[in-house]
Formats: sequence, structure tokens, C-alpha cells
Amino acid sequence: MPSSFDPPTVAALLDGNPAGVAVLDANLRYTYVNPALERLNGLPAGSHIGRTFSEVLPELRGQAAVLRGVLRDGEPREQTISGRTWAAASDDPRFWRATYHRLETGGDVCGLMVIVVEISDVARQRAELEEARGHVTLLSTAAVRIGTTLDMDTTCRELAEFVVPSFADVAAVDVFPPEVGHPVRRADPGVLRLRRAALRGRGPLDEQVQRFGHPGEYVDFAADSAVTRCLAENEPVLDDWEDHRRGRSAFTSERITASQALGLREALAVPLTARGRPLGALTLVRAEGSSAFSDQDVVVARELAGRAAVDLDHARRYDHEHSIARELQGSLLSEPRGPHPHVEIATRYLPADRGVLVGGDWFDVVPLQDGRHLKAMGDVMGHGVEAAVAMSHYRSLLRLLAGDDLPPHQILEQLDAMVERSGLDRAATCLLAVVDRFGGVCEVASAGHLPPVFIDPGASRAHIVPVESGPPLGTGFGGYRTTSVPCGPGTVLFMYTDGLVERRGEDIDVSVARLASLTLPPGGTLEELLDRVLDRFGGDAEDDIAVLASRIREEPPVLRRPGGSA
Repeated sequence: MPSSFDPPTVAALLDGNPAGVAVLDANLRYTYVNPALERLNGLPAGSHIGRTFSEVLPELRGQAAVLRGVLRDGEPREQTISGRTWAAASDDPRFWRATYHRLETGGDVCGLMVIVVEISDVARQRAELEEARGHVTLLSTAAVRIGTTLDMDTTCRELAEFVVPSFADVAAVDVFPPEVGHPVRRADPGVLRLRRAALRGRGPLDEQVQRFGHPGEYVDFAADSAVTRCLAENEPVLDDWEDHRRGRSAFTSERITASQALGLREALAVPLTARGRPLGALTLVRAEGSSAFSDQDVVVARELAGRAAVDLDHARRYDHEHSIARELQGSLLSEPRGPHPHVEIATRYLPADRGVLVGGDWFDVVPLQDGRHLKAMGDVMGHGVEAAVAMSHYRSLLRLLAGDDLPPHQILEQLDAMVERSGLDRAATCLLAVVDRFGGVCEVASAGHLPPVFIDPGASRAHIVPVESGPPLGTGFGGYRTTSVPCGPGTVLFMYTDGLVERRGEDIDVSVARLASLTLPPGGTLEELLDRVLDRFGGDAEDDIAVLASRIREEPPVLRRPGGSA
């Protein structure tokens, strides 16, 4: 499409301009070149007219995408470019400052005006210094914007949000599946399967690129894709449409078409590696209208990915330990062993949010002789795998001692001594309650644990029993006492760990006193009671919560003689 501007008029205005000036039509073909640009390019005007920008200057063909971006949105672009032209010069690249403006007549787009000025060594060094300063600022800011938590997905999202739009038009962070947790379906041979942890695009692109894989989904990469190659080589890999045409891409033809429709033209895949271990990849994408990735951009992207990988490694190791501890604790907090035909039991475990490591909360119910049952609620001090393992140790010792049929305070005395002798360096609080369904009494002893709550059916308020509390287990001090509390059929014994009631800035006695408001209407179930308790008190907890509710059945089941009737 020829320009609608009159050539003689254009020549009269621009021939004497010291800057190189060209007018291109909407197909990026030269329609005018002034003498200054002839000298810069080393070609006469006749060698320009009718030919495309890329045909005249093959080494600068990457700028064609920038020119198309100006045609599309009308926003002027100003860029520092480097390369070689046909002009006689040394083999060293030359540097220019180029400005691109869209031309319109009568509201119709008819072409572009290109203005080019060669940069001197001093100006070039100044421009490079400014670019370097911008990169240093980018890396310095990254230190406070990325890795603000120990949550891996949050760190990935912070990384993607940081680089868009300051460094890329689209960013994706893909990581290897977690080592602990639900299994991931096996990928086809030669395919790399990663979990998309974050995806962010500039402006309208943010919604449009979601078709390429929402965060949380698994994305497959071909063996020769940029992401797969960057992880295999532990080096950044550039991926452009030439790579797509050669088949070196994870994209299907449909995805290539969709990417081209969005104006995406070049991607830089950078490995996320920490302590010699690949964690995933950061993919940076630039669209038409943005400059191509320079060698300096690749260096900066590698440094940025290296720093982010350290934060991701910390989050990964935290998540690994957290998952193991959660799995271990979950298996140990399974439904208490043995049938309980005369006792109703309901238990819950509510982990704190992901910002807190799993703790050592535990509960247990052990059947004893003569229709009695031992209930235990404990909390090992500390968090993590060590606390969960210590919790298992306490629970095993307690079950061993329960078989000796001792009163609660003597069980605590022996448990305290056994833990001290074992060398276990984890103190724990513990509340024991032995309920005698025939005697209608509950014997309670505490090792530094919070008091139990008794809820009579239909009563307007619960009863918090002020049990005399001895030191935590594992200290070797002993000194425990048993308190007897009436507990007839239908009375609910409620036991809990401190995560249910402890609140920052509030006295623990005030927090515990709120439990006196617990009630259970006639016919109410223990599961409903625990639902209300956790809804009311567990919402803003900062620690794990374990709760146990039990009561003697008001009508014991009918016993049948072997081989006969009731």
C-alpha cells in the first residue's frame, strides 16, 4: 500500500534533516528515504524504495515486530538498537537511537515515519550505564518483593507479578510436582510434566493467556521445548517463532496460532535452580512492540531466577517437612483404637494455616477393665516432624502404661519418669480422664494442660473443672493429683488443646472461661457440638487445634448370650 503523502512535499521537508528519516507504508515497505539515512544504511534511496525493512536491513529484522506494534496501537516507540548496515565501517556493531511514529490521513493508518540518529561512543556508554542502573534497581527491588513467605505458590506468584510488565509482557512459573502429597499422573515418554504455579500477563494479556494453563494445572513440555532444554542444560534458552517453525516448541499448532494472535513473539526460558537442584523454570515472553531480549537481559533474567530459586528452595524444604509432619500426625490422629459400645466419641483435628508448621497435638481413647475408659489429650511443645515423632512416642508410652490399670495421676508420674529416662528432649502437656460408666464418676489429672469442660444435657451453661495441674511431662518433677468429678450418662466430657482458646494479647483464663457457654440440647450429637465449637472458636486460631468430646450412652446395647436369645 503506497503512502498517501506526496513525495515531493516529503522530500522538501525532510531531505535536509541531519537525522536519518524514512517513510514506510502499512506493509513496512520504504516509500521515502532522506540522504542522511542513505549514508547511515550505506545504500541509495533506490535500493530502499519498494522493499521491506527486513529486506533492506536483515540484521535488524527484529525491529519489524516493534514497527508492527506501532502500526497496531499507535503508541510511538523510542529504542536504542545496535547492529551492522551496508555502510563501510569496522566489524564492531554500531548503535542508533530510533523513534517510530504512526502516520494517518483522514483517520486511516497509512504508514510509519522512522527517525534514526547514530549514537556516539559517549552517548552509547551513557545509555548502557542507564540500562545497567535500571537492571541493578530491578534486582535490588526483587530482594524485598519476592520470597515474603515460606509458601511456594505465593513465592512463584510474587516472581511472576514482579517481572510483568517491567521486564516481560507475560511470565509463567512452572515447578516440579511436590515429593509428598497426592500422586501426579504419569506423563507420556519424552514429555516433561510441570505444575503451573503462576501466570501473569500485561494488561489485557493477563486474561487472554490463561488459555495456556491456569495456576494449579499441570502443563506438558516436549523434549525439545525451550523449558525442557533450559532445565536439561541449566542455561537460559531463547524461543522465538523460528523455533516454532522448526518444531522446537511445546506448543501445538493451535497454541502457536493463539500465541501469534496475541502478538507473542519471543520467549526466554530460565532455569530455577538452587543448591544444584532444578526446581522449575521461569518463562518470560515479550510481545510485538517490545524490544527483543538482549544479551544483558538474559544475564539479568538468570540472576533474577537464581535469587528467586533460593527463596523457592526454602519454601520447598519447608513444604516438604510440613507435608511429612502432616502425614505423620494425620496417621497418628486416626480414630482411637478399639470399639466403644458404651461410649460415644467424636474427635477433630484442625491444622493451623500454612504459615505455621504442624504441631504435636494428640488425643487417644483406651478401653480399660470393668467398663472404664481412659481419655487423653496432649500437646508436645514445638512444631514440625520432630514434634510429631515425639507425639507418637508419648502416645505409645501412654498406651503401655494404661494397661496397668492405675489412677490418672500415677500414670502421669510414670510417664514423666519414662520420658525423662528416654532422653526425649520434648516436653508435653497432657490431660488424662478415666470415666467409670458404672460408678458415674470421672477421675481427671493434668500435667500442665488446660482444664476439662463438662456439659450436662439441656443445661444452660457448661462446667469448667479447676483441676490441680502439675508440671509438663518430660521435666522429671512429678507431683500430679487426681480430681474426681461426677459424670453420669449423657454428660459430655470435652477436652481440647490450647490452639482452641489462646489468643494474642488475651489472658488464657479469660479465653478458657468462654467455654462455659457451650451447651448441648437434648438429642444433640457430639459431631454437631464439635462443629459449633470449631466454627465459634477456631476461626482465628494461630496454632493447631485438637478436640475430643465423649459421653456414656444413656441406654447401653442389649447383650446376647452366645447361641441364644437376649
